[in-house]
Amino acid sequence: MAKSAEPRVVAELGRPETPEETAARKAEQSRLYRDRKTLRNLLYALLVCVALVAAIIFIVPRNDSSMLQDVDYRQVAASAQSSMPVPLAVPDLPEGWSSNAAELRTATTDDVTSWYIGLISPEKEYVGVTQALDANPSWVSQQVAEGIPSGATDIDGVRWTIYDNRSGASGNDDVGNVEYALTTEAGRSTYIVFGTAEAGEIEAVAASLSQNVLAQGDIPATGDSGGE
Repeated sequence: MAKSAEPRVVAELGRPETPEETAARKAEQSRLYRDRKTLRNLLYALLVCVALVAAIIFIVPRNDSSMLQDVDYRQVAASAQSSMPVPLAVPDLPEGWSSNAAELRTATTDDVTSWYIGLISPEKEYVGVTQALDANPSWVSQQVAEGIPSGATDIDGVRWTIYDNRSGASGNDDVGNVEYALTTEAGRSTYIVFGTAEAGEIEAVAASLSQNVLAQGDIPATGDSGGE
């Protein structure tokens, strides 16, 4: 008859385990195994999520262009002209410029009616064009973010007042999109060209309005001078 195996002596105990201790040890080993398995599953799930995000970023094509629909401001101006007693300014700009807004603004608290065009420059910066009818000084001040005139420039025979709000000289920390602006008057019209674009791009838009400004009569004309 074979001799039965004697209980294993556990080094930590210095004696054989009791049945209760053996059951407890096995239960603890099972718990540790389950915990390690759960941790591995979490790590695998995290890696899968990271891989999916990477696929979205690097594989899915992205459209970096403006999501706003391009607006034909020339067509809008033609439709709106009958509502204005003065010729509406319609800038003639080279390829690379686009428009995302064009409208007559009539429902204002100061009763100033204005023609507005929102432009996007080739550098993807914003330039706004406003032509107001019978504007008052307080309205103009609001349009240029209450800036202080910082100089003047002559563009194609028209004198424009400069409002450079980029240096904080206006004393207004919240200038919005009116980082740089040009204003001039002709007849009943007040013109404001403003935006976040570089001064050269804003001046290019102002230059494209010269014929409209000169046609109004009674303007601050200076002759074909290009400097300040």
